[in-house]
Amino acid sequence: MALRLILVRHAETDWNREGRYQGWKDVPLSETGRAQAAAAARLLASERLSAVWSSPFRRAYDTATAIAAPHRLEVRVDDGFREMGFGDWEGRTRAELAATAPEPYQVWRDTPHLAAMPGAETLGDVKKRVLGGLEDLREAHDGHTICLVTHGIVSRILILEALGLELDRLWSVHVAATGISELEFREDWTALHRMNSLVHLDLLPELG
Repeated sequence: MALRLILVRHAETDWNREGRYQGWKDVPLSETGRAQAAAAARLLASERLSAVWSSPFRRAYDTATAIAAPHRLEVRVDDGFREMGFGDWEGRTRAELAATAPEPYQVWRDTPHLAAMPGAETLGDVKKRVLGGLEDLREAHDGHTICLVTHGIVSRILILEALGLELDRLWSVHVAATGISELEFREDWTALHRMNSLVHLDLLPELG
C-alpha cells in the first residue's frame, strides 16, 4: 500500500494575521489568503492528482477548491482533518493568553503533548482522529497522488508521523499559510520529500 500525499496548510485568514487561535471557528480567507490559494493552485496544476481532500472548515475548503479546479476534481471533505479544537482559547490572541493564562499557555508552548486547555481537545485526541483519517486515505487511494488541505496542528502531526517523531516535537515543525509538503506512506517505510515549500508565493504582491 502506497500513498503520495501533497499536504497543504490553508491560506491566510485575518485571524492568522492577528495571531488569534481559530480552532473550530469557521473563519474565512482574507484577500491575501485568496491570492495565496490561487498561487498554490497554479503551482500544483501540473501534479497528477487523483483526488483533493479537505477539512470541513471553509478556510481549508476554499483553498482546496482553488487547487482542485485545474484538475476538474470535486473537493472531498473529511471531518477527521479539522483543526484542533482550542475550546475557550478560540478567538483570543497569543498575547492575551500569555497575559491572562500564563501557566497553561506556557505548558502549551513548552510541552504541547501535556497541555489541557479549558474545553479543548488534547493533542493526543487530535492525533488519533488524524491518523484514522490517514488510514482511510491510504485505503481509498492506494498507489495514487492526492492533495490534502488542512490546518497547522494537523499538518504538523502528519509530518511528525512521516518522520517517526512524537508529539513532544510539535514545535520542531513549521508550516506557513499554503505551505506545501510532500509525504510518502508505504507499508514498511515513510518519507518526507519536501516541507513547507513557499516558492509559489515568491512573486505574490503583499496585500492588505
